[in-house]
Amino acid sequence: MKILFVDWGGYGAMDMKEAFIEEGHELLLFPYAVSASYPYGRYVNDEETEARLQAALREKVPEAVFSINYFPVISKVCQKEGIRYISWNYDCPHRLLYSPTIRNACNSVYVFDKKTCLEFHDEGIANMYYMPLAVATDRLDAIGDRGLASLPFLYDISFVGSLYLEKVEDTFGMIEGLLPDYAKGYLKALCAVQLKVQGCDLIEPMLGPVLEDMHRVYPVSSAPFFTESREHIFGDIIKHRLTAIERIDLLETIAREYKVDLFTHIIDFPIEKVCDHGTVDYYTEMPMVFKQSKINLNITLRNIKSGIPLRAFDIMGSGGFLLTNFQADFLEHFLPGEDFVYYEDREDLLQKIDYYLIHEEEREEIAKNGHDKVAAEHTYRHRVKEMTGAV
Repeated sequence: MKILFVDWGGYGAMDMKEAFIEEGHELLLFPYAVSASYPYGRYVNDEETEARLQAALREKVPEAVFSINYFPVISKVCQKEGIRYISWNYDCPHRLLYSPTIRNACNSVYVFDKKTCLEFHDEGIANMYYMPLAVATDRLDAIGDRGLASLPFLYDISFVGSLYLEKVEDTFGMIEGLLPDYAKGYLKALCAVQLKVQGCDLIEPMLGPVLEDMHRVYPVSSAPFFTESREHIFGDIIKHRLTAIERIDLLETIAREYKVDLFTHIIDFPIEKVCDHGTVDYYTEMPMVFKQSKINLNITLRNIKSGIPLRAFDIMGSGGFLLTNFQADFLEHFLPGEDFVYYEDREDLLQKIDYYLIHEEEREEIAKNGHDKVAAEHTYRHRVKEMTGAV
């Protein structure tokens, strides 16, 4: 199949390109600029991009266009030209999915969060499909085997990920500072309850009493190119803050008993016994952390409702031992206690850290099982086959 690949970067882009080629597809690249500073409207209406894409489609005549993450402007042109548009989304939330263009007949949209997929189906959007994320185990295996003399364990407990404390991330902090006392208290209580509950969203359904207060200090609206409700927009903002609270609380709790190694955007994060190494490169440094850590933590972004985060696949695909919070989609693909381990609450997390630091053979067997399951069923080549086989 001849595929026009929208080339903007993104996690896994290099691996995805190689997977298409290895599966025998002809890949043509379409350069596309993406930046956090761009307004969302640019991804919906962009005359320059639309003209370039239309010209490329007419000149190269591909059978499909592919992008990592969904872009309404790409869908618009594909709909007009009668070309299938395949998008595979690793961001959650990905606000651009809430464009009216999501209903275009040209689309085949894949998301890794099954609950989100079902919510779109409830809205009558049938061309969205659930498909978990993936890793390139061949590339990760070539880096080396964990635990060997040539690649010894360097860390007992590691976490790689954002703490969502960066200024650009903390929209909730700004909103909270402007709210009246009742709204502040209401949100504080709501967040406290949500932090005790996994797998059930209490935030969006319960925002009604303070929604107008939040909108007054931080006006949001569904622009013509979005269909999101205010509850959804504010819910996403709050869940980022909840994730920050949860991650910091768990890291602080663990660090009272064990040394923790943290890899995040913020340098020198001030928690005693937490060694902050700063960021790591996704392709070269991050797999080494996973391979050289006895226990790799996953604390899922609260916006992800049921899906398996990319971090979890990266850990297992690297041969690392995964200790994660519970996410329902894990049970569709992996066996707890055999391929990975999940914790139910703070106390359970500490007990399982203690247990698996001591029981090395059991920990290594689980890590190997998780790796082998990913290699057998969850590589980029598996995903390419699924997406292109649906044509």
